[in-house]
Amino acid sequence: MALISLILIPLAAGVMAWLIGRRRPALARWVSLAALVIELALVVSFVSAAGPAPLVPSAALAGQFSWWLETNLPWIPMFGIRFHLALDGLSFLLVLLTVVLGIVAVGSSWTEIKDRVGFFHFNLMWILGGTIGVFLALDLFLFYFFWEVMLVPMYFLISVWGHERRTYAAIKFLLFTQASGLLMFVAILALFFIHGRATGVYTFDYVQLLGAKMGPAVAMWLMLGFFVAFAVKVPVVPFHTWLPDAHTEAPTAGSVILAGLLLKTGAYGLLRFVLPLFPDAAAAFAPVGMLLGLVGIFYGAVLAFAQTDLKRLVAYTSISHMGFVVLGIFSWREIALQGAVMQMLCHGLSTGALFVLVGALQERIHTRDLARMGGLWSAAPRMGAMALFFALASLGLPGFGNFVGEFLVLVGSFQASPWIAAVAALGMVTAVIYSLWLIQAAFHGPNKRGWRIPDLSAREMAILLTMAALLLWLGLYPQPVFNAVAPTVKILSKDARARTNALSTDHMPVAALSAKPRPTNRTSGRGRIAP
Repeated sequence: MALISLILIPLAAGVMAWLIGRRRPALARWVSLAALVIELALVVSFVSAAGPAPLVPSAALAGQFSWWLETNLPWIPMFGIRFHLALDGLSFLLVLLTVVLGIVAVGSSWTEIKDRVGFFHFNLMWILGGTIGVFLALDLFLFYFFWEVMLVPMYFLISVWGHERRTYAAIKFLLFTQASGLLMFVAILALFFIHGRATGVYTFDYVQLLGAKMGPAVAMWLMLGFFVAFAVKVPVVPFHTWLPDAHTEAPTAGSVILAGLLLKTGAYGLLRFVLPLFPDAAAAFAPVGMLLGLVGIFYGAVLAFAQTDLKRLVAYTSISHMGFVVLGIFSWREIALQGAVMQMLCHGLSTGALFVLVGALQERIHTRDLARMGGLWSAAPRMGAMALFFALASLGLPGFGNFVGEFLVLVGSFQASPWIAAVAALGMVTAVIYSLWLIQAAFHGPNKRGWRIPDLSAREMAILLTMAALLLWLGLYPQPVFNAVAPTVKILSKDARARTNALSTDHMPVAALSAKPRPTNRTSGRGRIAP
């Protein structure tokens, strides 16, 4: 029940907060916060419960998918649907990020949200529950179910508590994500029937669908069905147009969740499903994927520098930073995949912190227009110092986790395509431009409008200092993260060149490319399977 409780706790807390919030709004906040603190303790306990030293380097050399914890129960047996959840190093880190940013979202909205407080926390907690389900689900039908659970609460979060153009932004977000999700569902159903006709076993189980035999054209179409859904969430240019509007109009907690978590579900989908399920199609598509990542790096940077809305500026930086993640994933080298995971974690923390600061600033001066700012450092020095810290982290200054992630992506992508890596390296220069422009326009210069605003409170400082400490820890000692995800990235990167070379001669199924034969009898428990 450990993995199931990770999903049930936020869902139950959301319902409880809604009911309590009708009479005692302040108590709804405490219910959500208490539930997430319990959730954090439970997630951290999984490190010891997973077995002997799951984060040591030796565990990364197994060469197999190994689940730290696994739950596999029948759900709808007549359709081959099971309630299959599993936790490995990759999903552990993302679940941990989900809980941490959930606490940040609750804390940052403590005084901002005054209307329908209970319903607000209901939607927030259900988004978190759905996100955790996405990171744990190993049944494709169950994965799609949680994928959709995230959408409706986020729609309400934007449309009810958002800013001026919130209805437009919420509808646009829902249309983009819903339409792309339906494409993925069609691909899931097609994979279900293709595997069933070939083996006689109709199942949505991820483990059994690995190595499903299909023609190269079919594999490419199915891979694209998954890719579009994940590309919209990342977001990959040109599927990105919903993001600036959603970020700008969402409340602070919504922006933190969008940037820190929902974008990561798309990158997680590429890592967990696109590469392992369709290795040959993904190898053929890899040059296009790398190019899309490169375009995103520069497109997001240029558009960020052109913004006059502070929140919209930070939103466009997400497109640029997530471009490095896409580049690392489709470089398909172990070091690049390690960098992509690190960038996912650090982007969630640094950009989430910037949105907390933008929300705190808007709550004080009631504007996001950079032209009306300037000289705010003298009025709120702690806020200026925190903004500078996270801007430096965002631009990839050495010592921060963002630098580690982007550097490893560039090193790994150089092995796949030297010219793309060389051009992408210039993206770190563009990050310096828009990050320092943010600080210069908002906090430096004369205080022409005579702003007199309260500085960051103790609650806000506690939130931001915790996120700052995590970014420094990831930048100075990233090895535990690398050890945790090493088994997964080793499998993803194993025989990558062989798969790429095979495209010119023969489209081999993934099972035939493995050094070890796939066992016919699958077992649960620790869930070890041959790659």
